Amino acid sequence: MTRMQKYSTLDQIETGEMDLEERHALRRVAGLSTELQDVTEVEYRQLRLERVVLVGVWTSGTSIDADNSLLELKLLAETAGSEVLEGLIQRRQKPDPATYIGSGKALELRDIVEASGADTVICDGELTPAQLRELEEVVKVKVVDRTMLILDIFAQHAQSREGKAQVELAQLQYLMPRLRGWGGNLSRQVGGRSSNGVGVGGRGPGETKIELDRRRIRERMAKLRRQISGMSTSREVMRHQRQRREVPAVAIAGYTNAGKSSLLNRVTGAGVLVEDALFATLDPTVRKSRTPDGRLFTIADTVGFVRHLPHQLVEAFRSTLEEVADADLILHVVDGSHPDPEGQIAAVREVFATIDGALDVPEVVVINKADAASQDVLDRIQRRERNSIVVSARTGAGIPELLDLIEQQLPRLDHEVRLLVPYERGDLVSRAHEEGEVVSVEHVEEGTILHAWVLGSLFHELERVAKPVERV
Repeated sequence: MTRMQKYSTLDQIETGEMDLEERHALRRVAGLSTELQDVTEVEYRQLRLERVVLVGVWTSGTSIDADNSLLELKLLAETAGSEVLEGLIQRRQKPDPATYIGSGKALELRDIVEASGADTVICDGELTPAQLRELEEVVKVKVVDRTMLILDIFAQHAQSREGKAQVELAQLQYLMPRLRGWGGNLSRQVGGRSSNGVGVGGRGPGETKIELDRRRIRERMAKLRRQISGMSTSREVMRHQRQRREVPAVAIAGYTNAGKSSLLNRVTGAGVLVEDALFATLDPTVRKSRTPDGRLFTIADTVGFVRHLPHQLVEAFRSTLEEVADADLILHVVDGSHPDPEGQIAAVREVFATIDGALDVPEVVVINKADAASQDVLDRIQRRERNSIVVSARTGAGIPELLDLIEQQLPRLDHEVRLLVPYERGDLVSRAHEEGEVVSVEHVEEGTILHAWVLGSLFHELERVAKPVERV
């Protein structure tokens, strides 16, 4: 059976099976040790995560909140291709400025790493360069923080040219302050007579290796910013075309793995990749759809959010996130089966606050995965979020009601027309069907009598070329 025959049915194509198979065709292999005996210059090594120990610092909230945070870190680690061996939480007022968990706990962590055979420690927070260095010197294996882990997942899942450039830019922004070297790597390269240690007035010391690396990174970051700016132009052009034609735009946003891509597939049949993993899809997808009365609108799937989303990613993906601010309606998707759905909602709105204009866009909270959620939880969220609806993208339950709600929330058609449109301008009648709500159409000898509700731009264009029905 050929590859295309295998995926010939519509149902398989709609779930993105071909993209999913391609992603799974190359995976990290567990059991191949990457234990570091020498942890110097770890930034220059490729990030490899296999057998890991998780470490979190509980500074605020309840113990359940701390457990949920570490559970999410476990899912992130598994998405990156790791095998989680242990998970540790320490209660502290604030992280230790030297080793994140304190010198005594760091020694205990070293014993656990040696006993479990782990090759990496992942910390549930963003560590300073000093904390990374000090903790690595104690545990003798590579230490990765939450930000580096998320960036690694993004690097694995980015597919488009723009997405890869955005992720690389975020990685370089993270890496810049964390470059360091030991021993000879910090020695200066000098020139002129100073290289022999004699005389004065020579060129003096040249760049150190770390300075050279920083300069190269700055040059690469500047190049990536120019590329991203150029690639975002096409999206802006398409967005302006939709705005000029006044096609309403709906943006799907929400926590990662809440079911945004599944919802897009269910509403539009887009066929984008669906996987039970965090940050499974990064590249935005825009598709057309229609309300129950036939009105055309666009619906865009955006990148997923997470607690403490690295600010480097927010900055790098700003052009993508602008889809949210430019929308007429936001479908805020929440995983109703998650242990802390309210925390998901708060984390997503925290990211909304960093996007200019996003908080001003009307929002519908779509509580997804109703087939796996507790009814008590669903009722609790609906009492808290007045403008909400319960659906299941997997089973299709609640999707017709969601489309009805979208129709109610979209900008209203405030211009009623009863005009005779010449046959040579049939394109305007077609636009009325696509962008407006057509009440009736009658074909007569002189043209088409159109009775419809339309938006302002189409109304003014119809007025210029059509005649009032009363004059016929």
